[in-house]
Amino acid sequence: MMTITLLFKRLALLFAILQIAGNVYADDGYKLWLGYNAVADKKLAAKYKAQLAHLKFAGNTPSLNAAREELLTGLEGTLALRPQIGDKIEYPALLVGIASSLKLPGSVCSESELDKTGNEGYLIKTVIINQKKCIVITAKTDIGVLHGVFGFLKLLQTQQSIDALNILEYPRIMYRVLDHWDNLNRTVERGYAGASIWNWHKLPGYIDQRYIDYARASASVGINGSVVNNVNANALMLTPEYLEKVKALANTFRPYGIKVYLSVKFSSPIDIGGLKTADPLNAQVMQWWKDKADEIYRSIPDFGGFLVKANSEGQPGPQAYGRSHADGANMLADALLPHNGIVMWRAFVYDNNVPDDRAKQAYNEFKPLDGQFKKNVIIQVKNGPIDFQPREPFHPLFGAMPNTPLMMEFQLTQEYLGFSTNLVYEAPLFKESLESDTYAMGKGSTVSKVIQGAFNPKLITGMAGVANIGTDINWCGHPFAQANWYAFGRLAWNPDLSSGDIASDWLKMTFSNNPGFISPMKAMMLQSRETAVNYMTPLGLHHIMGVNTHYGPGPWVDNAGRADWNAVYYHKADSAGIGFNRSSTGSNAVAQYQPQVRDLFENLATCPDEYLLWFHHVGWDYKMRSGATLWDEMVHRYYLGADAVKQMELSWGKMAGYVDEERFGSVKQLLAIQYDEATTWRNSCVLYFQTFSKRPIPAQYPKPDKPLSFYRDRKFLLAPGIGGNQ
Repeated sequence: MMTITLLFKRLALLFAILQIAGNVYADDGYKLWLGYNAVADKKLAAKYKAQLAHLKFAGNTPSLNAAREELLTGLEGTLALRPQIGDKIEYPALLVGIASSLKLPGSVCSESELDKTGNEGYLIKTVIINQKKCIVITAKTDIGVLHGVFGFLKLLQTQQSIDALNILEYPRIMYRVLDHWDNLNRTVERGYAGASIWNWHKLPGYIDQRYIDYARASASVGINGSVVNNVNANALMLTPEYLEKVKALANTFRPYGIKVYLSVKFSSPIDIGGLKTADPLNAQVMQWWKDKADEIYRSIPDFGGFLVKANSEGQPGPQAYGRSHADGANMLADALLPHNGIVMWRAFVYDNNVPDDRAKQAYNEFKPLDGQFKKNVIIQVKNGPIDFQPREPFHPLFGAMPNTPLMMEFQLTQEYLGFSTNLVYEAPLFKESLESDTYAMGKGSTVSKVIQGAFNPKLITGMAGVANIGTDINWCGHPFAQANWYAFGRLAWNPDLSSGDIASDWLKMTFSNNPGFISPMKAMMLQSRETAVNYMTPLGLHHIMGVNTHYGPGPWVDNAGRADWNAVYYHKADSAGIGFNRSSTGSNAVAQYQPQVRDLFENLATCPDEYLLWFHHVGWDYKMRSGATLWDEMVHRYYLGADAVKQMELSWGKMAGYVDEERFGSVKQLLAIQYDEATTWRNSCVLYFQTFSKRPIPAQYPKPDKPLSFYRDRKFLLAPGIGGNQ
C-alpha cells in the first residue's frame, strides 16, 4: 500500500509537471513583452551565462532596487541564471549602477558620454577590467540605470551579441506621456480592453500589483508620464479625497521614473471652489489655481502638471469669458511654474457654430497665438487635423508655430481602427505622420524634427499617446494591440526608429525569436494598418464610422445632431462624384500648409492617391494612376482590404508551432471576427456609394449577399468605449 508520504510526493511531482506544461502551452498575455522567455539557443544561452555569472550592483535607492529586481528576474527567466552578487567579485562580471557609485575610470566612461545621456539615458559598454571583459550598465541617475537595465535585457530577449557593446542611449523627447481617458466610475472613454485599471474605490489603501506592472512595462519603453483621468475631466479629481488617491499612484510610479499628471476641468473653481467665475484673468480664479497647485505639490512633490481640454465638444474654457487659449493656459502655467510643472493644452477644438471646414479650426485658433504661451505650456496637437482617422495628412499646425512647443498626440486605443477585435499595428501610422515634411524651415523639416525641437532648442518637447489599457488579463484586449503601447514608447523615446525594427523586437520579446515566426508576422504587422485603411476608408475617405460608437461603417449617417458629426459632411458623395474639396476652389484648407505641401495637395495630378478624397471632390469616372476609374479603384481597395484579412488568417494559422495555445487560439478567433467586420465594411460602403455612382461592381468581385438595407438597419447600441466624465 502506498504511504501517505509517497502519495504526497507523487502528487507534488504531478503538480510540478502540470505547472511546467501549463507554462509551456499557455500564456494569458499578462506579462506583455516582459515575459523573459528562455533563450532557446542552448549554445548562445551558455555563452550569455559565462559572461554574466558575476554581478556587482551599486546603490540602494527605490529606483535602483527596482532595476536590480528587474535584472534578476530577467536573468532568471531568459537564462535560468542567478549570478553571484557582491562588491568583491570575480571577473568577467556585469557591473551596474550610477557612474559615481561604480567609481569607473574615465577611460571606461567619460564625462562627455555621461553628459549626453542626460537624466534618463544610459551607457552599456564592454570594457576590460583585470584583463577580463566586463559589461557596464551605467548612467548619471538611478532612472537612467533602470532604463539601461531594460535596454540590456532587451538584448538578451532578442538574442543579440553582447561581446562588444558600446551603446549610448538617451530620449529625444522630454515628456513621453500616456493619456488615460479613464473615468472615476471606471468606465473608459474609447476603451476596448475592460474597465479602468485604476480602482479609485480601493485607493489609496490598496495598491494593486497591476499598478506596479503597468509602471514596469511603461518604463521599459521609456514612458515617463501618466495622465490618469479623462480629458473630459470631472472636477472631483482635484478634491482632497481624490488627490490622496492620486498620491498613492504617484508613490507607486516614482521608482520607475513616471510622473503623474491630471486632466483638469477649466470650470473647477466654480464646480468645487465656490467661485462664481472661471475667468482666467480674474484675481480670485488665479489665486484658486495657485492654491490648488500648492496643495497638490505638498503631497506629490514631483507632480507633472495639468492636461486641459477646453472650448471643444462642450467643455468649458477661457473663450466663454472672451479670453484666448493663451490666457487660459498661461494662468494655469503661472500656478505650476514654481513647482516645475507643465500645462499640456489640447489643440483639439472645433465649434459647430463655425461655418467652416472642421479641419481648419485648430490652425485658425492657435496659429495667431504663436509666441504668446508661457515657457511651461506645450500645445498638444493630434497627428492629423480631424480626429485620429485611419489615415490623415499631418496636422498643419506642425511647423506653423515656431515659437511655441508642440506635443504630438497619437491614439493607441483603436477608436477608428476596429477596436480591440482588429489587428492593426499602428507604428506605420505614427511614422507616416512623423516623417511628413512640413517644409517649415525648408526641405527636410519633418514633423519629427519639429516635435524634437530641432528648429528651436529652447522649447520643451513632448509626445502623448491615448492609452489602450484596461483590466483585460492581457491589458489591451487583443494580444497584438500590446505592440501599439510598446511602439508608442519606443517612438516617443526616439521618433526616428523604424516600424519594422520595433515590430521585430516586440515579436521576439513577446512570442518567439524563431525566424520562421518573425518574418511572416513582421510582414503581417507592417501591412495591417494599410489593410484597415483599405477596408474602411480608402483613397482619403474619413470619418464615415458609425455614429457615436464609431463602431463599424456608417457612411449614410446624416442626422447626428450637428453637421460635423455626420459622415455625409466628410465624404460629400453625390451623382457627380465623392470627396471633400479642400483645394483653393473649396474650403482652401490646403492654404494652411507651406507652399510646397499646399501645391502637392492642391494639384490633382500630384495629390497622392492616399489623400485624394481628403482634398478633392472627384468624379466617379476620374482616371486614377492605376488606369482604373475612381469608382473601380475604390471598389478594388475595399475588396483588397477584406481579402488581406483573409490572408492574415491563413498566415496566422501556420504559426501554431511557434506560439502557446492560449494566445494562438485568441488571435485566431479575433482574426475571424476581423474578417467578418472587414467584409461588413466592404459591403456596406460599396453598396452605399453605388447609390450615387450608379456604376456596377466590376465582374471579378463577388457581389454582397445582402442588400444595403441590411447594413443600414444594424444597431450596435452596447458597443464598448462610450463613457462620459463620470
